[in-house]
Amino acid sequence: MPPKLVPSKSRRPDLAAMLAPLIRELIVEERPVLEKHNLTMWGYSVLLALDEAPMRTQAALADAIGADKTRIIPTLDELQAKGYIERRVDPDDRRVRLLAITKSGRDVKDRVQADIQRGEERWLSVLSADERRVFLRALQKMTRLGPTPRVEE
Repeated sequence: MPPKLVPSKSRRPDLAAMLAPLIRELIVEERPVLEKHNLTMWGYSVLLALDEAPMRTQAALADAIGADKTRIIPTLDELQAKGYIERRVDPDDRRVRLLAITKSGRDVKDRVQADIQRGEERWLSVLSADERRVFLRALQKMTRLGPTPRVEE
């Protein structure tokens, strides 16, 4: 039996249709902040991930930020040259490098994050305190699902 069609006026917009314009605007707003701190979006993503889980392999980091592990090598090189991350040999497997954020990496990540979140107030300010809390909690819950959410049947 084919699915029952819902009249278009009663359907909600698709998530991507609602989020894509907002995400594009957020990226435009974040670009000058990142440039001010001499970081790329990938570099900032690496610092955020390493601050969340201090010791990661390059493969685990790439998976966490949704990047190809070979594509982030120049980003890791740049962050290491700036003193924002360290690469250490894994004592259990000398072929593997463990990545960790340094104090200066955490400091720059904190400054960038503070600047970005100040800019986000433009969008969040249209929400009441309760709406903001629910929105942010729901967004965090959805992003923790990973790239392919599984729905239990």
